[in-house]
Amino acid sequence: MPSIEPVPFAATLTFLIGGFVKGVIGLGLPTISIGLLSLVMAPAKAAALLIAPSFVTNVWQAAAGPNFRRLARRLWPMLAGIVVGALAGTGLLTGSHAGQAAIALGLLLMLYAGLGLTPVRFSIGPKAERRLGPIVGLLTGLLTAATGVFAIPAVPYIGALGLAKDELVQALGLCFTVCTIALAAALAGGGAFNVGDVGASTAALAPALLGLAAGGALRGRFSEKTFRRVFFWGLLVLGARLASRAVV
Repeated sequence: MPSIEPVPFAATLTFLIGGFVKGVIGLGLPTISIGLLSLVMAPAKAAALLIAPSFVTNVWQAAAGPNFRRLARRLWPMLAGIVVGALAGTGLLTGSHAGQAAIALGLLLMLYAGLGLTPVRFSIGPKAERRLGPIVGLLTGLLTAATGVFAIPAVPYIGALGLAKDELVQALGLCFTVCTIALAAALAGGGAFNVGDVGASTAALAPALLGLAAGGALRGRFSEKTFRRVFFWGLLVLGARLASRAVV
């Protein structure tokens, strides 16, 4: 398995870009990081390197707003499902089907983004939310364990809850915090994350935080309408990058 030590500049640049995109649209750090770093190391190793930057930036994102407790109470069935799904998928990222899972995930992300750029709008009511939350969480956890990317179906689900711009970003941060913890547990269970990876992952934190702060400052200048377009265009690009990386 390739070592991460020979590519410090590549890792620094990758996390800087990933943090910036995450700061602007609320997500993208895992997709960009794993997509680019997988060109120089195994996907499971890239996912291990992602743990510290992902966890800290997601906690920052989740805490940066006044609605943390309300969102946590609302989303907890989905969050619990994520943990169960990720633990059930332990070992998938190091298995033979990880590439196919990443392709499917990228294509689904592109489909959702394409629909988001049309006048079509999805909405989930309170009754449907209670039923769908655990199912969405379970599927998200399984896909997280298989690809190292936290996106489908959690992002479309949260996007259909009718949250305002800053609430949406905070809800994504809360969801991705749980996904990161669950991914770390799944990687550790599969033998792909150990004590030796902690130092390297922590070293990648600074560029990710710098990019996150820069992207967040830019997001504050967007109107709700502009933010929505940037959000879905960002998802489209991320989905294409994930699918193409998996094909290569």
